[in-house]
Amino acid sequence: MSGAGRAALVVAAALATATASAQVGTGGASAPSSPAKKALVQRILTLQQSEVEAIARNVVERPAAQMMREAGLAMQQQVEPDKRDTMGRAIEAEVKKYVDEAYPTVRERALKLAPSTIGSVLEARMSEDELRTLVAWLDSPANKKYQQIAVEMRNTFFQKLLAEMPALLDPKLQALDGRIRVILGVGPATGAAPSPQAPARPASR
Repeated sequence: MSGAGRAALVVAAALATATASAQVGTGGASAPSSPAKKALVQRILTLQQSEVEAIARNVVERPAAQMMREAGLAMQQQVEPDKRDTMGRAIEAEVKKYVDEAYPTVRERALKLAPSTIGSVLEARMSEDELRTLVAWLDSPANKKYQQIAVEMRNTFFQKLLAEMPALLDPKLQALDGRIRVILGVGPATGAAPSPQAPARPASR
């Protein structure tokens, strides 16, 4: 998922809210539209389609990933070790089935919403020259190369950060676990509090 493209969409979404508030408070007018601007906005939406699709997939996968984490914790506590692998594979299969069924519907809805949300903000708040500049950047070799290396950069950074987390957070997590148990009125922990872990593996696509 492209960091630059995702940032552009997030900024556009935030700008929509800020724009609405500003127009209500000050009566500010939107930038004039034109067929040329509409064409440029459509070009931007086409260039950003993969980002819209990635956001849609994230919407679908996020709750399933949370369920998988919770299921993993439940299995550790309640399921015999020799049965966990089989149960885990069954859960992963169900999650994949859910994603395969839900994603196309959410993707279609996201692509339909993009012109009236992201597109309308771009058309209203950016000039024709600014839109041309944005199109040039999104379609530039530099941006395309950045998109190719962005995932690798983020993954490398995340793995390095994650490797240092146990030493930094384990004592604090254990202390937190103890305080929560006092509040709940349950017995002392039988083991260490869970360390920070990588996000649940997304369902196979």
